[in-house]
Amino acid sequence: MARAALSASNMDQDNNSEDESIGPSEEDLPCLPPELSDGEAVELLWQLRAQRRQSSPELPETVTRLTAPDGSLLYLVGTAHFSDSSKKDVAMTIRAVQPDVVVVELCQYRVSMLKMDENTLLKEAKDINLDKVQQAIKQNGLMSGLMQILLLKVSAHITEQLGMAPGGEFREAFKEAGQVPFCKFHLGDRPIPVTFKRAIAALSLWQKARLAWGLCFLSDPISKEDVEKCKQKDLLEQTMSEMIGEFPALHQTIVAERDIYLTHTLRQATRCVEAPPKAQKVPAVVVGVVGMGHVPGIEKNWEKQLNISEIMSVAPPSRFGWVLRTVMKGVMMGMLGYACYRAGGSIARIWKLAHFKSNTLEETGGVFHCTCSRWKGQESKTSSHLELEQIKWRNIIKGFFFLNLPF
Repeated sequence: MARAALSASNMDQDNNSEDESIGPSEEDLPCLPPELSDGEAVELLWQLRAQRRQSSPELPETVTRLTAPDGSLLYLVGTAHFSDSSKKDVAMTIRAVQPDVVVVELCQYRVSMLKMDENTLLKEAKDINLDKVQQAIKQNGLMSGLMQILLLKVSAHITEQLGMAPGGEFREAFKEAGQVPFCKFHLGDRPIPVTFKRAIAALSLWQKARLAWGLCFLSDPISKEDVEKCKQKDLLEQTMSEMIGEFPALHQTIVAERDIYLTHTLRQATRCVEAPPKAQKVPAVVVGVVGMGHVPGIEKNWEKQLNISEIMSVAPPSRFGWVLRTVMKGVMMGMLGYACYRAGGSIARIWKLAHFKSNTLEETGGVFHCTCSRWKGQESKTSSHLELEQIKWRNIIKGFFFLNLPF
């Protein structure tokens, strides 16, 4: 009976979760003598956890400690979503502090990630078919659904490059929470359909086209070292500033608003708990597991008065005709962009031909050498500028995926 009561306590999930079976299994809990009463078993396990909990733990550099007004503690683990070292940081932190609550950057729409193994997630991320496209459009609307598919495409590319599926740190947190007596597991992120719809609504047509183009043609090789570099503070700040500069509305909806929502759910979790045997109130210990890109925002909002109702509203669906016109505009812009791309290639070939002729004329005292040299210099400057733009785009996309967007 005591064992059943303890299992029910551990299975308590955040009210955002729609899956009642995601609590830790009974095999994760310590064995208790069968002759103990319920009250004795609860008190024994509480004492066992108190003995395991370290008062001044040595934690990884990615962990930030925040204190609530009632003295409760939050250990905020900043992670990269494709990182083995982040999994180790999460496991180390939970084992050291033996938390009352673990909060992860997931919502009910992504809770299935916790129940899949790496091989299954790897297969799912690579297998983007028509059914997935239709489901995404049905769930999020046309524009948001198509954008989600593009994001999944990039996620599949990163998964294939790194040989690991995203969200390993959340599965590690779920597993470790199941081994801590009385530990609750909460889903702390804003529902992903709300995030996608607000993000798409905030972008102009030109910004949507630019973002889609960048996602479609991201095919650079990615290494595990790239992921770990994104966790460095100076590179993190640079990536965030580039996001704000290129897509301020997208940064606002995908990063800043979720910072507010995550801060709200973390503060809800960081409240006093009742300690046996007399149910006296004691400060809680909470572990939060979020992308590294959200840590500065959570620190900034930790002591502020927050109103999440403002960031939960979604504009009513657009009329079909307006959507159709928007899609047609997008198609036309895509065709125009492709035509410009092809035209640019033709111009480059003409320039090269002109340069060849100028060299020939130079041998006979031709007068076009200087002009063609200027063309060549302009072409070189344009090429350098495009290379810098591509590097900046890669940093922005990688920053979103490694530090802000779990799938």
